[in-house]
Amino acid sequence: MSHESHCFADRVDAGRRLAAAIAREGIADPLVMALPRGGVPVAFEVAAILGAPLELLIVRKIGAPGHAEFGLGALVDGDEPQLVLNAEAMRLVKPSKAYLEAETARQRLELERRRTLYLGDRPRISAEKRNVVIVDDGIATGGTVRAAVQALRKAGAAALIVAVPVAPPSAIASLRRQIDRLVCLATPNPFHAVSIHYDDFEQTTDAEVIALMRRAKGENTPSQVGNAAKSSDENEA
Repeated sequence: MSHESHCFADRVDAGRRLAAAIAREGIADPLVMALPRGGVPVAFEVAAILGAPLELLIVRKIGAPGHAEFGLGALVDGDEPQLVLNAEAMRLVKPSKAYLEAETARQRLELERRRTLYLGDRPRISAEKRNVVIVDDGIATGGTVRAAVQALRKAGAAALIVAVPVAPPSAIASLRRQIDRLVCLATPNPFHAVSIHYDDFEQTTDAEVIALMRRAKGENTPSQVGNAAKSSDENEA
């Protein structure tokens, strides 16, 4: 575990190093699921090196009334999108049923829009009975990953493995109780931000996500894309 300010050159470097660590776990027939946008360049390398299929796991935050940045939970993409609510946040905010239904409907439309944008009419790869490896470029609070884990459990995944280059010890401790295995290359303490552990943390664009997913569908060789990017606002529900 590293405590240096910079651990990784970029997301491609992080993905290749993460893939090597995951390979040592001996996970049978894994399905790699990437959290867009910043997790996609990392997950592309993981899937390519492991020879595994790559799927997107789109998560949309359900924000509080008048305070969209405060997450009440998240809507997680899947065969049937699942709403995962944070019990403590719900108790504090007490949103109306009408607000929750309206915001969930709005985020469902955004899930569908993003999936169509990124994947077109490509069939979804089901997580049911699969050993799922959830990949992101790092964890800050862990809200998005926790929502993804809960949704994939309900979707019938056989085993859940979270794999990230960097995360705070507190988030790791919380996640370990909810998943089957965890692979994390660096757990700096104190932890300030994911970005400072990369030399290059430029924003990942929608165009890059589309290009990488097309490459993953058509071939299984490590990327030469180079500079990947910063996670979008959807990455911490």
